[in-house]
Amino acid sequence: MGTVVVERITVVGVGLIGGSLALALKEAGAVCEVTGWDQDATHVKSALELGIVDKTAVNIGTAVGAADVVVLALPVRCLPEVALEVLQYMRSDAILTDTGSVKEAVVNGIEPAAVKANIAYVPGHPISGTEKSGPQAAFAQLYRGKRCILTPTDATPLAAVEVIAQLWRRAGSEVVLMDVRKHDRILAAISHLPHMIAYALVNSVSNYDEYAENILEYSAGGFLDFTRIASSDPVMWRDIAMDNRNAILEMLDQFEVFLAELKADIAALDAERLEQFFRQSKLSRDAIANSADTRIRGD
Repeated sequence: MGTVVVERITVVGVGLIGGSLALALKEAGAVCEVTGWDQDATHVKSALELGIVDKTAVNIGTAVGAADVVVLALPVRCLPEVALEVLQYMRSDAILTDTGSVKEAVVNGIEPAAVKANIAYVPGHPISGTEKSGPQAAFAQLYRGKRCILTPTDATPLAAVEVIAQLWRRAGSEVVLMDVRKHDRILAAISHLPHMIAYALVNSVSNYDEYAENILEYSAGGFLDFTRIASSDPVMWRDIAMDNRNAILEMLDQFEVFLAELKADIAALDAERLEQFFRQSKLSRDAIANSADTRIRGD
């Protein structure tokens, strides 16, 4: 347990992301009281029963009215709309933040209203998650050894950035500050593209009609591991694909170039180029894995 960063925090959206943050902050002693609110009443009930939140509210206005920090942990496409409602009820000295994995569209939708309301808004995105969703999927260790990217703009008060950064550090994350445009292009490469490929791969294999049976029944560990993220929330990924459209299309174009190269090498039975292709990928993947292991251990 450590010193308290803020007394009261309200988490709007008490599923995997919001619920895990609430649990992590409570476990670290960084907050005194967590209020939860969600459009799904069963999620609110579960979050209270599971000890994710300390209290709930009958409506969103009551939920955020006394909070020092309000966290919007919702699908990206509904963030601006919910933020506009939330800003009406927040204290003038409170801080609004979000966890959306697309930042440019979200910031453009929220920041003008926050500035008009004279409320500090700190855009954020924890680089962590699982394919599961809902309060039952939340756990306090989700953010440990992971990164959280904050994307403040010229309109973001530095003091508010430091408060949100402290909360994420207490949840176990390394905090990185980044420009919104850079964030969206990096995430298109390291997160959004892999999800698009995983969804496409599962659809491709499941629609393979050479044999009458469902060949997915023969899936082994490699296929299941690679496509695990295709079990993620379809609504969330629908929104991400639309809100980060340009960056995702750019990465899909790049992926198609390398896929075409691999296809050509296989067709040509070019053993040397194939080995070089696979070896370069292995070296890059091993370097990423080693870097992640080091970060988690704190070396």
